[in-house]
Amino acid sequence: MLKRMLITAACLPLLAAEAAPQQASLHLTFEGLRSQKGSIRLCLWRDSAGYPDCAHGAGATKESVSAANPVIDITGLPPGDYAISAIHDENDNKKLDKSFIGMPTEGVAFSNNAKISFGPPKFDKARFHVEGDTTQTLRMRYFL
Repeated sequence: MLKRMLITAACLPLLAAEAAPQQASLHLTFEGLRSQKGSIRLCLWRDSAGYPDCAHGAGATKESVSAANPVIDITGLPPGDYAISAIHDENDNKKLDKSFIGMPTEGVAFSNNAKISFGPPKFDKARFHVEGDTTQTLRMRYFL
């Protein structure tokens, strides 16, 4: 009986470690900024609902980082698939400015550096897996 209790007591920390939910972290670096003015505004998406427009992304995690230091760490994430959409909000008006024909006048970036052609890339093209410590480098693109 004593032997069984000792074995059970020795296994309790292992059981607790298995039951604890795993958390991941995401280290993001932005490259190709044409200036250090303003902020980078990003949305981290778990699914495609609302993607890529942060204004309509009720379920997205929204973060901002200074364009002068374009690096951010997001911690405490559940492991899984995510996508990122970001803008270089040079005038800090909290929105993506566009020309009269709808072309962005500020920089945009997407995870996986997904290609942009006739609009933003689909969620599946920007999706990537986060587990443990994950790193993404996003290249900012300017059209005007």
